[in-house]
Amino acid sequence: MARRQISFSRGLMRLRRIVRNDQLILGMLAVLVGLGAGGCIIVFRESISLIQTVFYGSGTERLSQHIETLPLWWVVAAPAVGGLVVGFLRKFVVHRPRSSGVADVIAATALRGGRMSLTRGARTALVDAVSIGVGASVGREGPAVHIGASLGGWVAKSLHLTRSLSRSLLGCGVAAAVAASFNAPIAGALFANEVVIGHYALSAFAPIVIASVVGTMTSHAYFGPHPAFIIPEHVIRSFWEIPSFALLGVIAAFVAVLFMRATGAAAAAGRRAPGPPWLRPAIGGALVGGLAVLVPQVIGLGYGATEAALMAALPLSVLLAALVAKIAATAISFGFGFGGGVFSPSLVIGAMLGGAYGTLMTLLFPDLSSGASAYAVVGMGAVAAAVLGAPISTTLIVFEMTGDYALTMAVMVAVVVCTVVAKQLFGHSYFSWQLAERGLDLTSGLEARLLRAIPVRRVMTPECERLDLDVRLPGIRAKLQASEVGELFVLRGDGTLYGTITLADLSELAFDPAVDDLITASDVARLHPPVLAVTDGLDAALQKMRDTGESHIAVVENLKTLKFLGCIHERDVMAAYNRALIESRREERE
Repeated sequence: MARRQISFSRGLMRLRRIVRNDQLILGMLAVLVGLGAGGCIIVFRESISLIQTVFYGSGTERLSQHIETLPLWWVVAAPAVGGLVVGFLRKFVVHRPRSSGVADVIAATALRGGRMSLTRGARTALVDAVSIGVGASVGREGPAVHIGASLGGWVAKSLHLTRSLSRSLLGCGVAAAVAASFNAPIAGALFANEVVIGHYALSAFAPIVIASVVGTMTSHAYFGPHPAFIIPEHVIRSFWEIPSFALLGVIAAFVAVLFMRATGAAAAAGRRAPGPPWLRPAIGGALVGGLAVLVPQVIGLGYGATEAALMAALPLSVLLAALVAKIAATAISFGFGFGGGVFSPSLVIGAMLGGAYGTLMTLLFPDLSSGASAYAVVGMGAVAAAVLGAPISTTLIVFEMTGDYALTMAVMVAVVVCTVVAKQLFGHSYFSWQLAERGLDLTSGLEARLLRAIPVRRVMTPECERLDLDVRLPGIRAKLQASEVGELFVLRGDGTLYGTITLADLSELAFDPAVDDLITASDVARLHPPVLAVTDGLDAALQKMRDTGESHIAVVENLKTLKFLGCIHERDVMAAYNRALIESRREERE
């Protein structure tokens, strides 16, 4: 593997000498990543179908309709046993209590220059495929994004591409995976730029479009060029309906926020559940199965339930019951350890809400309403856009999944209103909320993001003036005179930081030879000096320097052990920041 990687890297270097155009090379790599991501999505979808066939006897995406023919004990037992499998995979294969998803891809783009682990991506995909296949109330968009991003990020890391090219190639993987998974090439390209990359610079947009098209072609060759839902075309009956669509957007915002908060509450409940962590998915699976006995629409991806709502085939009571139950089932699935995405559940929730709202509007204003089916499409787009925080690409995904472009105006109105209201109520999309829960704020300005993306370990130097605890005053004076920064780091015998010494710390002792044999470094060192963990970003380093007024700070392994690794200087922080800023500006101009 290592030899092949070295050979591939050398081949890329020769190609760069011949072509002398990074964008052309990136376009070629985009084709390869598009083919690879499209192939991975085919394998992923077929794996889900196979696992579902093993547990339910059918691999159809319309699982909610199939389970109505099964015994009730089977409906409960299948996700419970499947949850046990997921728990064992988490314990012995993934070694992580949660799956990686879109939020991890966003963090990798912003903080790690687009580098991702292909091994972790494959392990996560396995857990997600099992979760979806056994009937957990999750979607496949999150896993698709992570699979494509892992492939693109791994290629970039293997070829040692620059930060700019690496981020673009990761975006190529995301676009190809989304396009292949949902048969949505336009939305795949825009989703990668809107949510993951964060800009539409031509240097990134062109290869992402190429990858999205190639991923779609790969998927078409296997699955065929069919939209996810086959529904009749709609028309807006009257422009007087526009206020009604806007009101649906307001209601959808409250539902979207309820959905996100319920997921957080279920995660907290899952952590408090009795028993070992690997047993939690089995408990969650039993709960989801119990809900599916009462409301079959909650099981699995929910495509059958969504299509039924889009066809206006469900009565008002079922729509409302499925709306509430799907929120609960999805929250339980995520909270108790299943892996997957939130897009498909948000489509189901939005379709049920829109269908129920449209049914009421049709009863109240039969001559003005476009029908429950049209409102289901609008509600589906509104809730999904607020949850994902991607109004543009989500709107296009809905259009490409349904093939219904006649409701463009209605969907756009509801999506805009819903996104704005949800932002005011909750302050986050689902992904930015996940990142905020981990202490990552990627909503700040460009400068803060650039500093946060550069770890302290990249800028620190291990060559710092050090002292042992028992060094006496003459040795301290000699070290300070030879020091370029006028600060010494006093270490214990085990290499942990004890304190620091500057000329100011010596005060009158600096010029009093009478105490040379009496005073050691441990006596004059300043205890509890400011320190930085090696995992901190440069934003934390700069903030620490501003708060303390010091330009030279110790770097330790972590704040508990205080094992001394080196130091960092303000001039090095600013130099690294300036380099990153220049690279970012150049990327935007391109």
